[in-house]
Parts: sequence; structure tokens; C-alpha cells
Amino acid sequence: MKTVFLLFDSLNYLALEAFGGTEVASPNSRRLAERGIRFDKHFAGSLPCMPARRDLHTGRLSFLHRSWGPLEPFDASMASILREGGVYTHLISDHYHYFEEGGATYHTQYSTFDFIRGQESDQWKAMVQPPLERFREQYHAVQTRFTEDDRYLPNLVNREFIKDERDYPIAGCFDSAFEFLDRNRTSENWMLHLECFDPHEPFTAPARYREHYPTRYAGPILDWPKYDRLRETQEEVAELRANYAALVTMCDAYLGRLLDYFDKHDLWRDTALVLTTDHGFLLGEHDWWAKNRSPMFNEIAHLPLIVYHPDYAHKGGTRVSALTQTTDLMPTLLDFHGQAAPSTALGRSLRHVMEGDTQHHDAVLYGMFGAATNITDGRYTYFRYPSDMRKQDLFEYTLMPTHLRGFFSAACLQQAELVQPFSFTREIPVLKVPARRLPDGQVNPMGTYEDCTTVLFDLARDPGQLHPVQDSQVEARLMSTIAEKLTELDAPEEAFSRIGLKPPRRPS
Repeated sequence: MKTVFLLFDSLNYLALEAFGGTEVASPNSRRLAERGIRFDKHFAGSLPCMPARRDLHTGRLSFLHRSWGPLEPFDASMASILREGGVYTHLISDHYHYFEEGGATYHTQYSTFDFIRGQESDQWKAMVQPPLERFREQYHAVQTRFTEDDRYLPNLVNREFIKDERDYPIAGCFDSAFEFLDRNRTSENWMLHLECFDPHEPFTAPARYREHYPTRYAGPILDWPKYDRLRETQEEVAELRANYAALVTMCDAYLGRLLDYFDKHDLWRDTALVLTTDHGFLLGEHDWWAKNRSPMFNEIAHLPLIVYHPDYAHKGGTRVSALTQTTDLMPTLLDFHGQAAPSTALGRSLRHVMEGDTQHHDAVLYGMFGAATNITDGRYTYFRYPSDMRKQDLFEYTLMPTHLRGFFSAACLQQAELVQPFSFTREIPVLKVPARRLPDGQVNPMGTYEDCTTVLFDLARDPGQLHPVQDSQVEARLMSTIAEKLTELDAPEEAFSRIGLKPPRRPS
């Protein structure tokens, strides 16, 4: 068996023609959907980037025990299980978070990997004296806040070296993928994980994609929204959305190149192709930008997933309404290659719904560490927040004490204690570390706004999640289901108590 697993980052399913999108040109998504099986109720699990990838590797949710972090010593990784089972695994990615402290153990699970440089704030090109004044004139003020957040400056430096389309990291990713396929497409038993950071912000794309989305905006370059409430002018909003649309169209064009390659070499007869993303993105909907700080509206949590498998080629164009999520991809990819998922994986292979079953999960949890615990049963979405976001018990359970770009602080680690294993840690005890706190001792809610509140939406009557509903019976039923899911996940006590549930007693 052979598999190409294609993962884009921050891909809003409503931007794709395959899922009914009409405002962004993405014909190749529709082209793949006509070959494969579309999943219409596919949801995220843990957010954002690296938590989603931990779910993908392990087949279980991670956001209830841990924020952003590496794979743990007790994690059973999809890539390593395949490799140990005789399947060659190769990662190609420009996702630079794999090469920071907070993601440092993912790429090494593969047989080989190729890292393409230059995305976002990748510390790539050395410029001792960057032209700061020119940058301030050239880019919108939100992208030149060098003293507040040094994410922006490395990106502006990198852009000095990305001029032609062939210089863009996405072009390098696909060139590397075609090199792999040229060399290995006739071999057996491999999985190519092709992962592109685009269309993650900054939304920069060559002119031939951008020219399809004209706006009236006349200011400096604006292609990187803040993770915040919407405060921009109509012209600025239109510009940011147009830049996102251009980048999605660019991603779709490179998907088309891959589909052309499948056509030319008839890979459809023996190679699976899976297309999805880690999470979506808010482009001003609900008066929010991006992810993390906002509630997890469906623009973030409802994900595109298209699966082509040679065994189901006759089902091209089929749509699946069963409820699925990111954690199901690990056992599915293992299943494709004849490997069994470990008992710690709580996701389920999608093969049975591809064969025609209409039921999969009764409900799924999703969310970000320290924020709301969210649930959907396909009909309703429910965002359950703590009564006070900044005054809650919150702990990280880990043996890899790193955040996004650094280690846990000495102050946090000085308060760490070794606690009994969880059911998924292979009888290994773990560190229990207080979550990062603000100077006044209150919990830092990991960027989530403290004034976000518990809310229930009826997707059947309100698919846009614009009008919250009050229904105590539905809320009670969903809370009961949340408790069941937390118990199944062996969530820590505070995962229950922080949202008003009574925790079960854990073994001492």
C-alpha cells in the first residue's frame, strides 16, 4: 500500500469549492472530491498547530492534559508505528514549529524528513541590520510591532529572499514531493506526509493568484491579522480576506499539480490520497480574527477532509455525514497499511464509513488547553467555559516541559510534582506543573479572552452559529456526554471541576 497524506494549515472548509465555497477559486479541491469521499462533519480535536499534530500522531485528544508541546516518551506515534511495521515514512514540510522546542520530537518519528525553509517566523536568513524604517513604510503597522512581538521581524527578513514563485516554501514542498514520487512511486509500502504551512498567515502569494481578488485598499502591505477582535476598517477587512483567498487559490493550484501527477502516472490504481487541515481560520466572522482567543466557531473547528483509496474508487463523489475528527486519521492511516492502532488511541478507523456505515462518533470534544471544553453531536455545538477564566486550577502533565519557543520557567518547574500515571502513559508517572501564571498569580488563559462565555448553538436551525439558544435539557445531555468523554480520556480532576462537573476518584 502507498499513501500521500496532504495537510494544509489553517484551511477554512468554506473556502473550498469541494465543500460549497463560492468566493475562492479552488477547482482542484472539487476535482479531488469527485475522485474521493468527502466527510461533511469532520471536526478538529486539540488546537492549535502542535496539539493538533499530537492528536494526529497518537489518535487521542491532548488538550485536556497539555498545552502546546512535543510528543511525549509514552506517546505511540502513527509515523513510528508504520515505520516499525515495515512502512517507509517520509515527512516533507515547511512548518517550522517542528524545529522549535515545542515540536521537536515529531519529525524524528519518520524514516526520513525534508525541511523547507522560510515560512512565517522561521529563523532562516541572517540580517544583522535589517532595514527597519523601510519595513515600517512598506508594511502595515500591525506587522511592524517589532518591540512587542519579534514574530514579525524574522518574517519580513525572510521575504527579502522570496521574490519569484519558485522561492515560496510551498513550491519547495511540492518540488520535494515530486522528487520523492519520481524516485519511489514504483516501490511498495510507503507513506508520504506532505505538509504545507500555507494558507496559514501571513497571507502572501504571487501576483498571478492575488490579481483575481481586487480590493479598494490602498495602504501598505496588510496580510497578517492579529489574533483579536475585529477592529479593522471595511477596506482592511477586504484586503486581508483577499490575501487569504489568493493563498488558498495558490494551495489549490499546487494540489492540482499533484492530481496531474497522479493522472500521468496512474497512481490512482494503488495509492491513497488524503487531504485535510489541522484547523480552520476566522476571517472576521463573528467579529473575530484567527483562532486561539475566540470561541471555537465552526470556521475554526469544522474541517475539510477528502479521502481517496483505490479500494473505494467506485465511490468517487460520495459524501459521508457521520461525525468524525482529527483523532480518527491515525487509526485510519494505520489501517490502510495493515497496522493495528494501539489501545491508547481513541480515534477509530474511517474505513467502515467509507464502506457505507452511517454512524461513527455520537459526539466529539474539541478545544484548546485552558479555554472552553467544546462538544458537538452534529446537531448542536456547545462551548462550556469556566465561570472565571483567570481563577482556575490548571496544570500541565508532561515529561517534556517545553512551550512553543522555550522551556517551562524555573518558577513553574520549582512547583512541579511527580504524579501517578494516566491510563495512556504506559505506567510512567508524569510531572504535574502549574500552568503559566500572570504576575498577580492568576492563571494565564493561553491567549483566550476571559470574557468569552458558555453558549449553545443549534446547527440545524442556525448553521452559521449566529443565534445562541437556551435549552436546559440539551445542555444537560451534552454535559453528561462531556463527563463520559472526559472519563474515557482519563482527564485530570480539574478538567471536570473547572466546568462544573464532579470528577471521578482517581487511584492514589
